Amino acid sequence: MTAQSPPTASLETSPPAALDAAALYQEGMIAGILGAAAVAVWFLLLDALSGRPFWTPTVLGTALFRRGAGLDAVEALPVSFEMVLMFTWVHGMLFAALGGIAARLLGHVERHPNAGFGVLLLFVVFQFGFIAAATIFAAPVLRALSAWSILVANLLAAAVMAAYLRRRHPLLHVSP
Repeated sequence: MTAQSPPTASLETSPPAALDAAALYQEGMIAGILGAAAVAVWFLLLDALSGRPFWTPTVLGTALFRRGAGLDAVEALPVSFEMVLMFTWVHGMLFAALGGIAARLLGHVERHPNAGFGVLLLFVVFQFGFIAAATIFAAPVLRALSAWSILVANLLAAAVMAAYLRRRHPLLHVSP
């Protein structure tokens, strides 16, 4: 009598849908991290030009982790590398998650090209919602950072993420 070993899951025997979903999430996470990096480089450039490198992530970290304590005199706020690192970590994780969602939606559009316009509309609504939420809940931050620099940062992130995902999916077709 021969002993049979229990079946093991491997990449070769995994269902293709599971592999596709994992690949999409991986692509999305990479796209998200690239988008977060674009935002970080944009604000580093703006901060360096104003003579205060890492000031923006310090302000955002203070608003997030210290509930805005110290933002009443935002110009006097010293750069804190602790705030920079904590905010950068959260920012990267959030963008990785958003990239995963975007890639998953892109996978849906690949199978259903008619859904493409809806996904694009969802992106526009999300951008508007972000600006509206920032205006309502983060007024001290918007007083410290200009709204145009935030808008440019969001557009840069979206462009970088879209370029990466477009490169990964060159045959993507969107029907109206």
